[in-house]
Amino acid sequence: MGQNLTREFAIELQSWSAKNAGLDAVARLLLLDGLAVARVGAVEPGPRLVGKLARQQDSHPASVVIGQGFSTAPAQAAQINGMAMHVLDYEPMWNPPNHALSTILPGLLALAQVRESEDAAPQGARVLRALCKGIEAQGRLRLASGQLEPKDLTLHPPGVVGPIAAAVACGDLLDLDQDQLVMAIGIAASRAGGVLANVGSMTKALHCGDACRSGLEAAAMALSGFTADGDALGGPRGYGQAYFGDHFDPAALLAPLVTPRVLDPGPAWKLFPSQYATHFAITAALDCRTAMGGAASIREVKITTPVMPYIDRPNPNSGLDGKFSYQYCVVAALLDGRINLATFSDHRRFSADVGALLGRTVLSQNSAISGRFDAMHVDVSVMLVDGTQTERRCAAPLGSWSRPIEPIIIEAKAHDLLDGLLGEQRADAFWCAIAMPSDVLRVSDLMRSLA
Repeated sequence: MGQNLTREFAIELQSWSAKNAGLDAVARLLLLDGLAVARVGAVEPGPRLVGKLARQQDSHPASVVIGQGFSTAPAQAAQINGMAMHVLDYEPMWNPPNHALSTILPGLLALAQVRESEDAAPQGARVLRALCKGIEAQGRLRLASGQLEPKDLTLHPPGVVGPIAAAVACGDLLDLDQDQLVMAIGIAASRAGGVLANVGSMTKALHCGDACRSGLEAAAMALSGFTADGDALGGPRGYGQAYFGDHFDPAALLAPLVTPRVLDPGPAWKLFPSQYATHFAITAALDCRTAMGGAASIREVKITTPVMPYIDRPNPNSGLDGKFSYQYCVVAALLDGRINLATFSDHRRFSADVGALLGRTVLSQNSAISGRFDAMHVDVSVMLVDGTQTERRCAAPLGSWSRPIEPIIIEAKAHDLLDGLLGEQRADAFWCAIAMPSDVLRVSDLMRSLA
């Protein structure tokens, strides 16, 4: 009998304990960052519209929908909270590029609330362990895809690898045996997708929400006895060939687990709520503005980037679309001296000063510059009306793999996002709940504070 890639992949992840102090520390920061971002994102139109649909359906209200004041079935909660966690484009980035938090964590939180209601045992430590396993699965699937440069992508990565990784993570929380986990992976493999055309729209966040829901449902279906092909990843008509063809590298799924991907390369923390490549351009633009002493009269702006057609958007059609526009992010950074949530409102996007400077902004894509987030750079050049020229390059924004930040910065980001929004009483409840040691951390308490 030949190699069964799906079973060997399942064995590799299932046999890993995912337990050590370093993993726990990073996983707790990921939990904090993801929940803070999701609570703010919960007010966006996309999560609200899907929440409205969920309210109209009969379901067992077991799992909190963040920021919407109701609970619903775990799969629906996973979908809506996954959207909320991603919609602002403020969750951590991974290498190869992917959104590994919004596609996994909401499903684990939804299931954990059910488990805590059934046997009252705190599920915090189990959630953190399963999260690490899901992130490991996603990282390996992304490496196996062979699509490491953004210009090579054919589909949106979290929609392609997210369902399988979520199935692995939820399968761990549901204590699936080896055969059941193989089935869960196979079920999830048929629920992958996400076209890049929808980047910049509400549907982009749905890719992550759907991935999370699909993985949770795949694990639950496998637990109930639902079946799939025995090698849905590696078969001749399986996932690898269907999505990646000759670029697919099965060996990347089975490499010995020495240092988990949660630790190496680990997450790149986002300090701006926009597509990650724009962080390079934003950083360079802010450095230009500092060097110029403010937003003086600008004659022309030039931006030089890797080949990334999907974020070459000279006239984004909305504030949301501006999150995926090199030009808009640079213009906003130069004019305002900051990038925050308000930057991506329609009001700011269509302000007269923004429109005028966008018309004087030119972008060039250089194929000699790598598009890999760990190897790329962006140059910004600003010419003033008096002929003065300022140029800056960013090869690594703050929070990236080569410019790490202290945990206190992530905690400060969460305080900034949550404290005013929740109010004193709920904020105190949240911070008390999340400060608990992992083995006594009750997910239900945490989620109630965000309801």
